[in-house]
Amino acid sequence: MYFQTLDDKSECVGVYKDGNLYFDKKPEGCSRTWKYAEYLEESGVEYANLLCGGRSLNDVCPSFLVDDWAAVEDKLKAYYRSFVLARVNMNENCFFDLVPKPFLLEYCEIRNKITQYVFENYEKPQNYDFMVDLTKVLTRIKHQKLNIDVSGLSDKAHLPKFRQAMRKYAHIDPYCRYVINGTKTGRLTTQKNSFPVMTIDKDFRSIVKPTNDWFVELDFNAAEIRTLMALGGSVVPQEDIHDWNARNLFNAGTTREKAKLDFFSWLYDENKTNPNLSKHYDRDKVRGMCWDGKVVKTMFGREIEAEQRTALNYIIQSTTADLVLRQVIKIHDMLRDKKSFIAFTIHDNIVLDLATEERYIIPRLIEEFSDTALGKYLVNVKAGKDFGNLKDLNL
Repeated sequence: MYFQTLDDKSECVGVYKDGNLYFDKKPEGCSRTWKYAEYLEESGVEYANLLCGGRSLNDVCPSFLVDDWAAVEDKLKAYYRSFVLARVNMNENCFFDLVPKPFLLEYCEIRNKITQYVFENYEKPQNYDFMVDLTKVLTRIKHQKLNIDVSGLSDKAHLPKFRQAMRKYAHIDPYCRYVINGTKTGRLTTQKNSFPVMTIDKDFRSIVKPTNDWFVELDFNAAEIRTLMALGGSVVPQEDIHDWNARNLFNAGTTREKAKLDFFSWLYDENKTNPNLSKHYDRDKVRGMCWDGKVVKTMFGREIEAEQRTALNYIIQSTTADLVLRQVIKIHDMLRDKKSFIAFTIHDNIVLDLATEERYIIPRLIEEFSDTALGKYLVNVKAGKDFGNLKDLNL
């Protein structure tokens, strides 16, 4: 029943089970392991790290295995240090080809015991199936090499900021590695060794180019505000929310930018009052629906300890994050047999790496992305030849 994967890349099939190592093919009877690997996509396997909410092996290791795990982990760290010193590219090599067989057997047996302990002592969370689907998508993204070209910054290399950026990004591993349980609310973060696609300065985004022909960005318009309206039972307008607010809820002549600033200033400060906003955005109703005074419980099964001052923010941000990630999974499934694919996702949007011959699918992708668990969300669409030069795409 219990087994361990030796690498998570699709081309690195390796499994430990019952004291033996298997390569190229998974043996029969494998149903529970610590962590997902790409070659397990259609296998129906259960994953201990998702059962325990993304905690690490160190976090869940039982006391009777602590010493054994510490010893084998020290060896593991030593191997990884040697890989770094030798400049071994782990994206291009299988882990099990780089370490001795006796270590693999020892390491996997301890992992097996920790895995079994987790299954015997943790209950399956309500959102487990969703987390499995999301893990599959993010693992696929993790192994897609980004097309990074810093040469476009050379015309500004006389400026220290751009010169430093060229050196920095030329040596960063061009892979986007997300952390699935890095925040209370479920918003994704990235690992320290990830390409910083979520935080890269707008001046440098042009170095990120598609592997196919185009980047197409699908971005929810004011996603968190739409979530607040939908949860509160208000009709969500199918136009730019901030324009709508400026026209309908603020004094005549209020600009979109001013309305946006004043809205968010009011939304998360319960001491601020605005009768017009309160009529359409019922903060107290939404807070009361999802917060019992101690714990926020979202419609997607996520539970977060919260005080009154943070409860509304957690409700809106967490519900929106889980809603968006469910749309990411849907789009990934639509592109399963296509040349085009999801390059990365940043909070409320996804960026597609689109092949020109598959541009016919864009309207269907927009329709699917907009159709959320809380109704239709307006989607802004942009396209371009690099991440820094995306322009509005009107279909």
